[in-house]
Amino acid sequence: MFNLALFGPPGAGKGTQSEALVRRYNLIYISTGELLRKEIRDGTRLGLEAQAIIASGGLVSDEIIVQIIEKTITGNPGAGGFLFDGFPRTYVQAYILDGLMHNLNTSLHALISLEVPEEESVRRLLDRGRSSGRSDDNEAVIRTRLREYRDKTLPVLGFYGERGLCHQIDGTRSVEEVGASIQAIVAHELRKRLLNVVVFGYPGSGRGSQSAALAQKYGLEFVATGRMLEDEIRRDTALGRRIKQLYENGELVPDEIVIRLIEQRLEQTRDTAKGYIFKGYPRTLVQSYILDGLLRKHGSTLNMILEIEVPMLELIMRLDARSKTDRAMPYDSALPRIVKRLSEHETKTLPVIERYRKLRGVQVIDGRGSFEEVSARVSAAVEEGFRLLR
Repeated sequence: MFNLALFGPPGAGKGTQSEALVRRYNLIYISTGELLRKEIRDGTRLGLEAQAIIASGGLVSDEIIVQIIEKTITGNPGAGGFLFDGFPRTYVQAYILDGLMHNLNTSLHALISLEVPEEESVRRLLDRGRSSGRSDDNEAVIRTRLREYRDKTLPVLGFYGERGLCHQIDGTRSVEEVGASIQAIVAHELRKRLLNVVVFGYPGSGRGSQSAALAQKYGLEFVATGRMLEDEIRRDTALGRRIKQLYENGELVPDEIVIRLIEQRLEQTRDTAKGYIFKGYPRTLVQSYILDGLLRKHGSTLNMILEIEVPMLELIMRLDARSKTDRAMPYDSALPRIVKRLSEHETKTLPVIERYRKLRGVQVIDGRGSFEEVSARVSAAVEEGFRLLR
């Protein structure tokens, strides 16, 4: 879920930009004025309360507003997030929204302010008044609305600015230029909130099948370097032919090739990915530094390291059993090869796990039991990761 607030004085173009954002990111549009009118039309309890207050010349209380917003959010569980247009309008409402989001296990991720000078706002609104016939678009009313925006709403920008969530954009440019700037900010914020997971485990631990299942279950991008290399060979690309030649000569695929494939995958999915699950990479300390650098280049970072742990004797038994199936790997063919592969993991990959353990911690998952039992444990860890990202 990605939650965004769009700010700007009357005439800044919030409505136009909101339409594009709602379509592109599957957001639910929240304008308190529109929500109030809908509640009144539907004759709900909150709508009737608001109608009575408006009829008596009063202002609808924050208590009613927050209930309507909460109702809208909880009533749209499948939304990609929410776009708040002109809310919160006051410093008090900023705290109200903060508390509401906290209760719903989410938060406001960014506030984008379209900066437009007062005289430009006046000119735009007067033009709109002449073309639409809106009686409230006369200069006296316009300047009153702009003064109210300055006095009440601008402090909200400071509230979110202190948290590093406020982004200001020159709203005097063309609709297309402003839209491009907004999308760049949203893309950057979304990449910060990707759930990026590395799944470790000895050969035979089930890390491949569990990683693939996790990716499918949670809509994450599954990055398995072995599969990516094989896909290049299958498609007979220039890179694939080079990889095939390396395999035939018994040589290892150099990091420069693997890096290129991972970076290509990150670039292709940057606007749609909810996160990435890496299996089979990094295998070495050098590769762990490379992966950190690749993610940083794309404005993201690793959030979670999982290690599926299975006793050594059981690993050998699993690999021996797998050698008799169509899922057999090249190193499954004989016990010496199995032992060699297990030994390589111990000497090359365990130091990587230890590095991550010191940096950000590693969650050890008991890999014993049925696929479903292990999957439930791994899924619980991933769901907790998603919860922390909110």
